[in-house]
Amino acid sequence: MEPYYRQLLQEFHLPLTNPVLVFSLVLFVILLAPIVFKRFNIPGTVGLILSGVLIGPHSLNLLEKSSAVELFSTIGLLYILFIAGLELDVNDFKKNRYKSILFGLLTFAIPIAVGYPVCRYLLSYPLSTSLLTASMFATHTLVAYPIASRMGVSKNQAVAITVGGTILTDTAVLIILALIINYSQGSLDQSFWLHLAISIAIFTLIVFLVLPAIARWFFTRLENEKHAHYIFVLAAVFFSAFLAKLAGIEPIVGAFAAGLALNPLIPNSSALMNRIEFIGNSLFIPFFLISVGMLVDLRVILSSPMALIIAAVLTVVALVGKWLAALSTRKLLGYTKAQGQIIFGLSSSHAAATIAIILVGYQARIIDLNILNGTIILILVTCIVASMVTESASKKLALEENGALAGIENEPEGSGEQILLPIAEGRPSERVLELAVMMREKKSSNPLTLLTVVPNDREAETNVKKARKELAPVVDFATSLDARINVIATIDYNFCSGIGRTVKESQADLIIFDWPARHGFIERMINDATGSIVECTSKTTLVCQLARPLAMHRRVVVICPPLVEKEKGFEQWLRIMSRLSQELGIALQLHCDRKSRIAIAEALKKMPSATPVLYEPYKSFRDWEDVSKQKSQFREDDIIVFITARRESISWRMSFDHLPDRLEKHLAGISKIMIYPAQFDSKGIEEGYGDVVAPKYFPLGAATIRKISDEVSVFMKINQLKVRKKLRKTRQRREKGLDNHEKSPKM
Repeated sequence: MEPYYRQLLQEFHLPLTNPVLVFSLVLFVILLAPIVFKRFNIPGTVGLILSGVLIGPHSLNLLEKSSAVELFSTIGLLYILFIAGLELDVNDFKKNRYKSILFGLLTFAIPIAVGYPVCRYLLSYPLSTSLLTASMFATHTLVAYPIASRMGVSKNQAVAITVGGTILTDTAVLIILALIINYSQGSLDQSFWLHLAISIAIFTLIVFLVLPAIARWFFTRLENEKHAHYIFVLAAVFFSAFLAKLAGIEPIVGAFAAGLALNPLIPNSSALMNRIEFIGNSLFIPFFLISVGMLVDLRVILSSPMALIIAAVLTVVALVGKWLAALSTRKLLGYTKAQGQIIFGLSSSHAAATIAIILVGYQARIIDLNILNGTIILILVTCIVASMVTESASKKLALEENGALAGIENEPEGSGEQILLPIAEGRPSERVLELAVMMREKKSSNPLTLLTVVPNDREAETNVKKARKELAPVVDFATSLDARINVIATIDYNFCSGIGRTVKESQADLIIFDWPARHGFIERMINDATGSIVECTSKTTLVCQLARPLAMHRRVVVICPPLVEKEKGFEQWLRIMSRLSQELGIALQLHCDRKSRIAIAEALKKMPSATPVLYEPYKSFRDWEDVSKQKSQFREDDIIVFITARRESISWRMSFDHLPDRLEKHLAGISKIMIYPAQFDSKGIEEGYGDVVAPKYFPLGAATIRKISDEVSVFMKINQLKVRKKLRKTRQRREKGLDNHEKSPKM
């Protein structure tokens, strides 16, 4: 018993070395620290840093900086920069790249301009020490970025330019570090510059050209291997970080570059993005924050007045320099007070690059022990200040973006689009479900509604249970997209009637369903799935056929007929197309006439989107009858969107009726969406009398007669063409036979 007791005590000997105990302790800290510190109105990020101080080797000595802790800490740091690159709105970044460059220059130059005189003349340090310490003030780590992401303001322009400026200034500072070290060693020659330029060029080529091509192939060929997608992304991040290290720059630059390279292939609403954020924010990033706190040694700081003075001076200079840079950026770019605060909050925290610079400088004997210990205090204080400022500014910014400052109490409950996904054949594809999630308003509290209609017969109850069971995998996939699903299995006499009634009951205003399978002449005439669903409701309806994963598309081509702006659902379909192109990070190309273009431009001004919009003339699509002639204008990676209309709508044309069949025939390998905008009035007979008349069994009424007439007309035209072609061939054979007879020699 005694040996066992001693063995048990040995497991709890401090610092803990048992990997199971170490990991358990860290997980408990990650779980409890944010909850406890929130009670004192302290951000969870700060709570994790302070917890690291408490359990670190310089306090309770529960943990030491082992290789395992160091590994998870490195992963967390790279994860922060990688997520920043993934969440960056590339279109907005390109649009505001000069603003990012401006902020990068300000947040680089101002802290150095403030810090160098203080170190050189106030603290009396030599030239190289003063310059290296001042360059440390210019760096910042996006420790508080997860707060902005959690608050939903990561796509705000102020956040975007801060992320862009972070990479610029950190890269510049790390290059300065390399220059100072090589200068101190006397190796700053022409070969150094040549090696740096070549290595950075090779790194850029591999990350931004080779990596996206491999990722595109991998995501397409292994579309159903969801877990393999995450492993591939994780491997790409670390490989890019390793390449950056080989190129002579810091790994954090490589992680951010990997995020930018994979940005177009991982939409923000995708299941893969949800997995990346969940694992990073739950495990790796908290590990990094705890490791930052473990660096702090308060005893060394308090052991000498000079060390305390240097720590205080360094901290004040670091915060003042970043505050002046944020204030200057806000004034020059005309940002709001909340935007200026979030720029300061995100850019004021010092951690990764700062530690790298100070440790390298200390090992090269350019920086003394007082600056090293003062920098640790600087890291702790700036991370706490940055987290508090960012959380406060993010709340204000979120309120400004939502318009809640004008009176959030007046906002109607349950606002947002109600999206209904009817299931006509089997279960909806994962691509269509992902499309619905991307088109949904991000702030909407309404779930997506899956609808399946069961015939009202003797086996109705059994079929309802069976239908719900078949939809279980769809609900699981929606969970991976972080989307709520409401499943409705209703009983009705026919599919169309069930949809019309459910649309009214759920107050749905957007209907999305899979492209129906092709049928024969009699089936199309009696029960055309597309026509039935479209005619049984007046709401905006989307018919989708996605030939490849959504992230693999590079253009959204929208074809708008004349008078499209006169329809009731005009702004609604334009809004969801703008959301889709923004989620995918690709341009929105609109083919329309001059009047529609003016109306579209006015409507887009009201929508908060940075999506680039390209306008093309509509004249090339005037002939809707002959779709085969238009095929050359499309690419395989396009999403072709046709804005059609219901009969008796102002923008309806006769050629719209047979458009689905022609599109499926001539554009089979290209993704396409047909949008039927909402009408001002319901014109369909089935919507009012769907419960009484079952179109499947009683194909009567104006709509059905019209359909029969159109099908018969097409059938007769096809037969006439066949007869004419046959007669022409017979005539040619006769003429050819006659000519041969005339030319034959006489016997």
